[in-house]
Amino acid sequence: MPLYNDEAVVLKTFPLGEADRIVVMLTKKHGKIRAVAKGVRKIKSRFGARLEPFMRVNALFATGRTFDVVSQAVLVSAYAESICADYDLYSRASMIAEIADDLVSSSAQYQDSCMQYNLLVAALSALSRGLHSADSIGFSYVLRALKLAGWSPMLNECVVCATKDDLSYFSSCSGGVMCSKDHDLQSIKCNGLARFQMISLINGDWKNIDGTDIDYLTYRCVEQWCEYYLERPIKSMHLLENNM
Repeated sequence: MPLYNDEAVVLKTFPLGEADRIVVMLTKKHGKIRAVAKGVRKIKSRFGARLEPFMRVNALFATGRTFDVVSQAVLVSAYAESICADYDLYSRASMIAEIADDLVSSSAQYQDSCMQYNLLVAALSALSRGLHSADSIGFSYVLRALKLAGWSPMLNECVVCATKDDLSYFSSCSGGVMCSKDHDLQSIKCNGLARFQMISLINGDWKNIDGTDIDYLTYRCVEQWCEYYLERPIKSMHLLENNM
């Protein structure tokens, strides 16, 4: 079988048979891959814990008919070690992995795949090292990943009349913030803090975010924006709502 090498982050896994596992990975060059890791669930597996969610590896794949096969996996970064030891980090990393799984296809162009991969690595690395709060890293990833996919909200003026005043609503289907006069039935409440935080999260302006809590309205706007464009509820984001 033809072989190829790529760097990858494990997004999720599924059991296959008695000893194997299907591993869903986001790669740097080949988009999203579903590959079989044979014997990985055995105690004496040669892969060990390298093919668990949030692990970054340099992998060798053998091309298969239905699934490719992981022939080799060399550890690059063990983000899972610190992430899985903390519930807040784990829940945000799960949200990040779920959205990355949705956004990138197996047929993604190299440039798109590489940019999404680099953003994913940066987010997991920041989480594992505690560079910023778990919420700010998670929500920044969501907005920036969607922006890379071509979906970025208008936040500085009303999407209908272009006024910069009274921007108290947010509508995903309309494309961003709206004034109280022009808001639609699908819009939700938004305030100046939520707009400021979303702008800072998209731009990665950590000096404006560090030391502050992510506002609940910010969360609601990010959630609505994400679910509208991914066209489904994001399970991991709904779990976060209970803790906001």
